[in-house]
Amino acid sequence: MIEFQQKIAAGGTIGFDEEAETQALEGARDETSSLIHAKRDEVAVLSSATEGICAVAWSLDLKKGGNVVSTDADFPSVVYPWMRLGRSVGLEVRLARNHDGVISTDELENLVDEHTSVISISHVEYGTGQRFDLRWLSELAHSHGAILVVDATQSAGLMPIDVHNDDIDVLVAGGYKGLLGPFGAAILYVRDDLLKELEPSLVGWRSTPVPYDLDATRMTFPKDAKKFEYSTMSYSSAIGLGESVRYLKEYGYSAATNHVISLTQSFVRMMKDRYHDAIALTPAEISSQASIASFRFADRNQSAIAAALVKRGVIVSQRFNGIRFSFHIYNSERDLTNAMDSLDQVLGQ
Repeated sequence: MIEFQQKIAAGGTIGFDEEAETQALEGARDETSSLIHAKRDEVAVLSSATEGICAVAWSLDLKKGGNVVSTDADFPSVVYPWMRLGRSVGLEVRLARNHDGVISTDELENLVDEHTSVISISHVEYGTGQRFDLRWLSELAHSHGAILVVDATQSAGLMPIDVHNDDIDVLVAGGYKGLLGPFGAAILYVRDDLLKELEPSLVGWRSTPVPYDLDATRMTFPKDAKKFEYSTMSYSSAIGLGESVRYLKEYGYSAATNHVISLTQSFVRMMKDRYHDAIALTPAEISSQASIASFRFADRNQSAIAAALVKRGVIVSQRFNGIRFSFHIYNSERDLTNAMDSLDQVLGQ
């Protein structure tokens, strides 16, 4: 990314010609489509996961009287686009309620009916680390004639994803979390048969099969996911995303999954053994865990605990009125021990 930016800074766009700009997103497209087992023509490279969800939401021809199902534990960007769309076309947004952070799959299922148009949900919830079974979600959606929209920002690069095997309709993932990429780059996957039905809600000079034809007299969309790539963007971020996913591939996707799952399980056990009154926001079932372990400390200021841990070099986030510990391939068992020791000091104060 630095090399790319330095080249632009030194020579302007003289060294970044039309062919180079047209090809700037292809490395990220190649690597991320392979990661999620998609066809490369089904993947668009955008600036954020939010942009991807909005693009799809406004491209679908949703009707008044339908509903969209999500959860109250979800990241706002997974829900807000449907709320905004609902104001315009008369959609109801239904949210499964969490119980101490955990969403009951039975309660989620009960919200879905013959009027459900979309299930929009995170593969792994950002605050609690609850992981949903993608195949179960797609079967739930499709059995009611709905489509499944998945935000994989907290799971891509860490948890296995096979969009074809799990029959996912739409998937987005920001690059700056599990993918170890930069801000400003994300992916949007749309299943090929659905892709053919959609017209993009946002359009621009890249919204044609050959962008540099620059023909303002006619607008013909690409037949693949490039139809959602409508404008210039942070090309260096896209280049960085491609490189970061390539790095994860060299490390080994399954190795990354096994490593972070092991750390999560170890940390959950350590917390239960040491702090009996801590409320686990992360599900106890291993099949529902990912790379996040979240806990709430009763009658304590969660933000103050998080700030004190960060000051001691234990990087956590205060999320969902609890403390979120997140793990990746660069973490070790020693990090868990250090986190527990720091937590002892903070809670002792």
